[in-house]
Amino acid sequence: MHITQIRIVTMITTIAILSFGNLGLLVNRNCPRKDIKQSDLICQSSWFKFARILGLEPTAVAAPSSSTETVPKSEPQLLTIYEPIQNFEWEGMFVSPQGIAYFAEEVAPDWLTTNELAVEFARSNRDRPAEAKALFDLGLANHVRGGFFDRAIDYYQQSLAIAKETSDRDLEVLLLGNLGLAYLQSGYYYIEPFNYLQEYFNYTWYKAYYYQGGDPKLGGIALGNLGNAYYGADLYAQAIATHQQRLELSQELKDRQGEGKALGDLGLVYHALGEHDQAINYHQQRLAISQAIQDQPGEGQALSNLGIVYHTLGDYHQAIEYQQQYLAISRARQNPLEEIQALGNLAGAYYFLGDYNRAIALYKQALAVAYEIRESQMANKIRGNLGLVYFQQGDLEQADQLYQSFFASASSSNNRRGEAIALNNKAIVKFASGKVSDAIGMLQKSIQLLASLRTRLGNNDAYKVSIFETQNTPYINLQKIFIDREQAEAALAVAEQGRARALVELLSQGLSSQQTGEPLITPPNVEEIRLIAKAHQATIVAYSIIAENFKEENRLQTKESTLLIWVVQPSGKVALRQVDLSSLGDKQPNSLGNLVLSSRDSIGVRGIVVVEAAQAGNQLPQETNSIKHLQQLHQLLIEPIAELLPKNPNDHVIFIPQGELFLVPFPALQDNSGKYLIEKHTILTAPSIQVLDLTRKQRNRIGDEGSQALVVGNPTMPAVSISPGKPPQQLSSLPGAEREAKVIAPLLNTQPLIGNQATETKIKQQLGKASIIHLATHGLLDEIRGLGSAIALTPSEQDDGLLTAEEILDLQLNAQLLVLSACDTGRGRITGDGVVGLSRSFISAGVPSVIVSLWQVPDGPTASLMTQFYQSLSSNPDKAQALRSAMLATMKQHPDPKDWAAFTLIGEAD
Repeated sequence: MHITQIRIVTMITTIAILSFGNLGLLVNRNCPRKDIKQSDLICQSSWFKFARILGLEPTAVAAPSSSTETVPKSEPQLLTIYEPIQNFEWEGMFVSPQGIAYFAEEVAPDWLTTNELAVEFARSNRDRPAEAKALFDLGLANHVRGGFFDRAIDYYQQSLAIAKETSDRDLEVLLLGNLGLAYLQSGYYYIEPFNYLQEYFNYTWYKAYYYQGGDPKLGGIALGNLGNAYYGADLYAQAIATHQQRLELSQELKDRQGEGKALGDLGLVYHALGEHDQAINYHQQRLAISQAIQDQPGEGQALSNLGIVYHTLGDYHQAIEYQQQYLAISRARQNPLEEIQALGNLAGAYYFLGDYNRAIALYKQALAVAYEIRESQMANKIRGNLGLVYFQQGDLEQADQLYQSFFASASSSNNRRGEAIALNNKAIVKFASGKVSDAIGMLQKSIQLLASLRTRLGNNDAYKVSIFETQNTPYINLQKIFIDREQAEAALAVAEQGRARALVELLSQGLSSQQTGEPLITPPNVEEIRLIAKAHQATIVAYSIIAENFKEENRLQTKESTLLIWVVQPSGKVALRQVDLSSLGDKQPNSLGNLVLSSRDSIGVRGIVVVEAAQAGNQLPQETNSIKHLQQLHQLLIEPIAELLPKNPNDHVIFIPQGELFLVPFPALQDNSGKYLIEKHTILTAPSIQVLDLTRKQRNRIGDEGSQALVVGNPTMPAVSISPGKPPQQLSSLPGAEREAKVIAPLLNTQPLIGNQATETKIKQQLGKASIIHLATHGLLDEIRGLGSAIALTPSEQDDGLLTAEEILDLQLNAQLLVLSACDTGRGRITGDGVVGLSRSFISAGVPSVIVSLWQVPDGPTASLMTQFYQSLSSNPDKAQALRSAMLATMKQHPDPKDWAAFTLIGEAD
């Protein structure tokens, strides 16, 4: 299992367009303390959105051939970035010949010089209204005719200030719409455009419905643009809600074109969420509407987006069929923008089929069309993708030139994301050319550029989590290069740099409010990592899953290949083990993530993806499967590092998972002798090593002087909608949770809050005063945003009885320990920032030690485990050791792992 040579990886990233739907709460009726799911949708991929560049000489497109050149199976390659060519369908009152949507009273003139003179003339006459109008026209000329978005934004903002000063509401509304579009059309998806578009929507909606005389369709356009902006920022839940609002408005107005557009936008979001069947359904609905009303642009976009979904599914021939239909429509309409898009996506399909000559010919033709109409945004993506083709052909010089042109264009337009992507791909060329130091420098610069994008987001945690999901590629590449150079410690620092950055910033901000000066949020170097392990007197185990891309049968296939495991001992010694995952591809489960989910299913708990035993043919009995999968996980995750772990079972081992490994029941992992990991070690987890440093500082801030504990059990349950479109139903009572609270409260010298006493308002008031918090109730699970996850409490006139992760972020808590004795409270949206959900929010709110569950916990064994935990804690303040003692004691009475292994301690043991 140990691999001695690093492999070089290519990651394929894809982009979906936009869509939306109504998300309700789903109840899993098998859970005694039911977990309510916002949706079972998972964001399986994230997508980069870039910008610009110009073309090459025109080249004829060859007719489809019956065969492609033979491509031998190759060694894997470093992660590169490919994206389908997608044209965001921004909407306005007009669209320029270059495809730029905008708002104006009339078609924009091409008068740059004239408008500049008009501005000077108005200023010389101190005519403020004329100056505002001239600045608007100057911004419009730069925006629409030149595509100079930064300049346009500057002129628009100057004009907006004057329009507000002179109370020119009509001009102000046009400026708000154009400012939002200019930001978005330049590829900037955060803060400013949302504010401008929301204001534009408010004005147009208010005018149409209250002042009369306005066009309500403008409100629909505003919603469409706002939803697309949310999609561009990877904020899928907001995108869905906004597009759903636009769909309902369009249906009310009988606006068939708007209805089709909203359906297509919904298809894009569900594609991004990995819900390909639903995405196809939405795009097919748009296609049918567009064909019925003879909306050829809508028909073409529906065909293109269907092709992109099938491309993502690996059905490249079906993708080609749809893109060829789109190409025919674009040429019949003589629309060069659509032709560029169709040619670029056809080229991408042939690239993945291994037909590189065909791909190059198509890319060159697309670039030639772009050159003719001076289009830059899609051409920039095309040139970046063309570099990938030349790289696969071994033409490193040509690939490097294309990436350099991509970088120069992105740099000139201050497109940091584009610069970062170009540098990542250039680094791969340098690495392949043997210029390893250059490759390292470029990847480090790429990471710096991507990090700088996060600084633009202010304190918006949701935006930071979403944007980080699109930024992991250079981190992975840099880890791999350092491993190749046998620099395991440098690779560890990079892996840590790519973990839980948004959470680290939240914790730092919380601590800085108690201190003077700005919070220090730079990632830790290796020496600082050693100090963190020493301070915790713990062995830290950090995982990193590496995927690689192989060419097999002329196609690029992405597979998990390597698991990196670093062990940092209390002495500061760092060791690395590498585990070969490639053998998993030849068996079931065929990936590490699927193995984790199958292991959970085999012990009778349901993961995010359910493996149905009834569909698997001749299954072994559940107990045998449980042992098999838990032992297989132990073999992969623990056995390679077993000799590095402490021999004393009371010594702490802190696991830093990644991705689906956050769902691993580490205490239940079983060695070949049948011994569980909890029998040999005291176990904790954390989202990152730096988070451990910050939770330690939180613990020191709180101190040991505690006030009264807060214990809640079986509140009078709120009503929730168990599925989309259905009326709310009251959650079932939990008498076992009530008994648990009544037993635990005396151990903590307090009285439990039961039934009607446990209102959300009252609990929120007491949370900040409690030293220990124990909540035994229903857990609500949101796997899309994470922040919709909630704890069920008693509703009142002031609240709905759902204390959400989003609300918890705004609390300031001083508890040493919080225990969420409910189903799935340790789960949520799995991201590069860790699990976004209840546990993350409570840690961010100031709690250094949080105990949560990884699945649906049974009432009886849970009450026994919790009672034993607090009894142990009364004599031993070490929370991790107390939880271990409780698990071992519960195991004797309830030997099934599902009854005792669900809970995990995140953060501090002290």
